[in-house]
Amino acid sequence: MVRVDIVSGVPDLLESPLQESIMRRAQEKGKVEIVVHDLREYAHDKHRTIDDTPYGGGSGMILKPEPIFECVESLQKARAYDEVILLTPDGERFNQRLANDLSLKRHLMLICGHYKGVDERVRERLVSREISIGDYVLTGGELAAAVVVDAIVRLIPGVLNASESALSDSFQDDLLGHPEYTRPAEFRGMKVPAELLTGDHKEIERWRNEQRQKRTEARRTDLVSSQKK
Repeated sequence: MVRVDIVSGVPDLLESPLQESIMRRAQEKGKVEIVVHDLREYAHDKHRTIDDTPYGGGSGMILKPEPIFECVESLQKARAYDEVILLTPDGERFNQRLANDLSLKRHLMLICGHYKGVDERVRERLVSREISIGDYVLTGGELAAAVVVDAIVRLIPGVLNASESALSDSFQDDLLGHPEYTRPAEFRGMKVPAELLTGDHKEIERWRNEQRQKRTEARRTDLVSSQKK
């Protein structure tokens, strides 16, 4: 079983994404255990404060080091983590290859940044990896954590059934997915491509590969370039 611990100052943001659909099924099957930790439980002042103003002035608030250190260190006493990941806009770009790599780990911890970020000492002492899901800024790392966990969990063997196989997903081989169709064969004058109706599996596979290549060349020239390297 894979265990994922998520440290968050706003844990309610993670409740629905991690308890529905494939995420719920994966946990019910015993393939993954996802535990969300409320950072405020590790703040001991009257107001359970987890943030403060930045030294040197400026706008915004910074997550304090004390609650994060206490939470992470308490979790590390129970098990050794393969990665302690901070979700932050200036981390390495999350992609399918990284998701594949992380899906092979046994114990992962994700720390959700919030406000203007975390005290730098958290990065220096606790974090082994920093990840961003894109070049934009969210209110906090909770939604980014949900994205990362979803991408990882669906790759764990036994989570998806054969018809949902993650091996055929977009980006697994630097190609986008092919067009998909279902019944009816004709809808409002739009017909399903004849190749998909032949029953010839080799022809269908040829058509799909051709469509994947065309779609990638049209939409993601960066992926085409990476194939040539």
